[in-house]
Amino acid sequence: MHPAPRSAPFDALAARRLREALGMAPGHVAYGLHAQYGLPVPPETVIAWERGHAVPGPRELTALAGVLWCSPAELLASAMTLREHRIARALAPDDLARRVGVDARTYLRMEESGRWRGNERQTAALAEALGLGPRELLTATGRDDELADLLRSAATTRWQAYVRPASKLVPMRRDHLEDVLQQLHTDYQTRMVATSSWGATGDSGGDSGRAYLERIVDHFWALARD
Repeated sequence: MHPAPRSAPFDALAARRLREALGMAPGHVAYGLHAQYGLPVPPETVIAWERGHAVPGPRELTALAGVLWCSPAELLASAMTLREHRIARALAPDDLARRVGVDARTYLRMEESGRWRGNERQTAALAEALGLGPRELLTATGRDDELADLLRSAATTRWQAYVRPASKLVPMRRDHLEDVLQQLHTDYQTRMVATSSWGATGDSGGDSGRAYLERIVDHFWALARD
């Protein structure tokens, strides 16, 4: 049994609902895990998973999906990291590394560190293998903070200077990216001008500007979809 991490992607409620839909008791699941996959998991552990007191490991998750006649992705609340996306796709590290074109050990080091360092071709292959959209890819490869810093600078200074570095992070047409960065800059500056016109330092306009910068990544992706 594995202690539940703070942000465990395992969906305990989904596991219970899937089991009940099959008319199975926790003991039936435990028996299936042992008989079909050689995992000596007692019914008490299955119950702990379903109550959110513990989470199955990668091998246990794959086996549990098999016993419950579902995909591993159906047992994950929301995959965020490379490891979580890989498990959701029921891919072994060696298999994913081979598809992406990197050494298995190198891939595992990147997965464990949360920092992807593949080249452009390997990154595209990673996104295809895991079925990741642009935002999911950026989050899974650990570059959300880098994008946030870049967007804050674009909003508060000259946005034109950040088109090129942003294009290296986000696969987007240059003209569309320029439009989005310009709009971020305009939206932020409008809030700050409002602060000056009210003649109050740190008043609601300033708070609005700070709040806008705090959610700059959300604003970016919302504009990118338009």
